[in-house]
Amino acid sequence: MNRSTGLLLTVLALAAPVQALAAPELIVLGMGCFWGAEKRMSEIPGVLDVESGYAGGDARRVGYRDVLSLEQAIQRGRSNERNHAEVVKVTFDPEQVSLEAVLMGFWQSHDPTQGDRQGNDLGSNYRSAIYWTDAEQREAALVTRDAYQRALTAAGYGPITTEIAPLRNYNRAERYHQDYLEKNPKGYCGLGGTGVAYPGAPGATRAVARAAPLDADALDFDLQLIVFEAEDCPYCKLFRAEVLDGWSSQVPVTATFSTKPPKGWMLDKALFATPTTVLFAKGRELARYTGYKGDKERFWQWLGFQVLTPEQQRIAFEQGTERAFTGSHLDEKRPGVFVDPVTGAPLFRSDTKFQSGTGWPSFFAPIEGAITLHEDNSHGMRRVEVRSASSGIHLGHVFSDGPPPTGKRFCINGNVLTFVPDPL
Repeated sequence: MNRSTGLLLTVLALAAPVQALAAPELIVLGMGCFWGAEKRMSEIPGVLDVESGYAGGDARRVGYRDVLSLEQAIQRGRSNERNHAEVVKVTFDPEQVSLEAVLMGFWQSHDPTQGDRQGNDLGSNYRSAIYWTDAEQREAALVTRDAYQRALTAAGYGPITTEIAPLRNYNRAERYHQDYLEKNPKGYCGLGGTGVAYPGAPGATRAVARAAPLDADALDFDLQLIVFEAEDCPYCKLFRAEVLDGWSSQVPVTATFSTKPPKGWMLDKALFATPTTVLFAKGRELARYTGYKGDKERFWQWLGFQVLTPEQQRIAFEQGTERAFTGSHLDEKRPGVFVDPVTGAPLFRSDTKFQSGTGWPSFFAPIEGAITLHEDNSHGMRRVEVRSASSGIHLGHVFSDGPPPTGKRFCINGNVLTFVPDPL
């Protein structure tokens, strides 16, 4: 090839049309609190950027305080204005991920049947929403909604309440809301999803199996705690670390990723946040504790009000005192351990118990780390209160008139002790 031919080929090559790269696309989605939504959608391969914002309301310009203030006015019946929803603007590469796949992630990452609610968050600003920017997005939203509705209906869920509407009045959220869970890994997420897989989605078989209800035959029909969890739920992990992993309460407990009770058992209402701990009695919901933010003592108090007698509750939570010589375990001498009646945590060994003649079980030493001491100036007296370290319930008082080797007398209400004898 001579020089002129090569030059001609080069010119022809430069003149040939170049195939343009597909431009990024964006869609705006509401899934409740935008912190969790941002995290979930950013994990989809092919998503380039996720931005927290507000959209779908009547006002053209809003910020976080504006949205909260309007929602309060709406709830009090003082405004008919349409509020913005917390949303995420999802920018994705259509050559790496399809719009349908993005919407699959949207449907599976929250519960779209809850109306103006998601997780612990209540209000129209937390509604589920798809705000489309063109006819293709609108069609995809409707088609995927109908497909997911069939899967939800088969799993026992009600109708989808997701708002599907053209995008209007989008506002970028404040800087501190952007990448919030990346900057605050233990921050509130609120999204657990339903556990129902979108038909044909990758991992659908695994998701359906994970969402299967617990086997009722393996549970205690008379009294059973069930913790309803979700994957990627930081407060579920916190609850497990602080409460479940050290569980020794006499109330049996188990955990599940299903949002449904065991077959034949009944919830009073649908679950709307994780973790939710439900106490069942005879297969029916007796009480529930929704959410968890490190409030361990409050959780144990909730359980105590379900399993303790009124007299025990008076002592445990109102700093009450049983009448002398009327409480339990006054004459208990068997080898064993006295435990917290709510948590089951060991408090005192029976070999530290002695006859004080006061009318209350008395011990000269607790198990290490089992109690906490607090100044008590009630009833015109200066005393030292004894509480359980595991649950925070009131146990009694400690005095300095006990026997060796400590010289202490832990004067404890017997009705808030449970005795567990040593194995034979």
